[in-house]
Amino acid sequence: MDGTIINTEDLYTEATTELLDRYGKGPLTWDVKIRLQGRPGPEAMKIMIEEYDLPLTIEQFSKVALEIQADKWHRSRFLPGALELVEYLYSKNVPIALGTSSNKINYDRKTKHLTHGFKYFDKHIVTGDDPRIPAGRGKPHPDIWLACLDSINADRKANGLTEVTIEECLIFEDGIPGVISGIAAKAHVIWIPDVNALEVLNGEEHTIIGVNGEILTSLEQFDKVKYSL
Repeated sequence: MDGTIINTEDLYTEATTELLDRYGKGPLTWDVKIRLQGRPGPEAMKIMIEEYDLPLTIEQFSKVALEIQADKWHRSRFLPGALELVEYLYSKNVPIALGTSSNKINYDRKTKHLTHGFKYFDKHIVTGDDPRIPAGRGKPHPDIWLACLDSINADRKANGLTEVTIEECLIFEDGIPGVISGIAAKAHVIWIPDVNALEVLNGEEHTIIGVNGEILTSLEQFDKVKYSL
């Protein structure tokens, strides 16, 4: 979700830089941010605290971060090509699910004004604090994608439809942990990294994705015909 279909990664950068400034640190730079993308909240906070030597516990960091972020989520918007792709897949009866490391509270805050697009995922939404994901099994582990697929297949089974295999799935991601989790799930990954991340990676992105997917600079580039969609 974040940085793949809505612009909340930019808002995270803004909020985190503001938090760091309160403690005379920062700004958040992409060599650090690239390690945070897609990770469960506590893991990302631990990295931040250690990297910037912050005088905070994870609980304290979370409290300050949530306070700062609360005034920013109303500015979340769909990224270019994202809403159009979701609408198209829904119109063609292609099963879709949303897997996000954001917890349920933040998911609601980021999307409450974007229900015209998120409604297409219906009940197939798995957040980072979903009980279907075992403790410690967030991205880069594959569990979140398997939970998404289980949700889709439960619905299909109830309607007498053939179940989908993970090998038939496309996973859309913007961050390295998410890409690794998609590959670990044995799906085909469509990676849309931020241009700033590409500068930091300096070609390493091709080694990371290997033969397990493709790299785009925008969802507007996604070729539906290539994937028989």
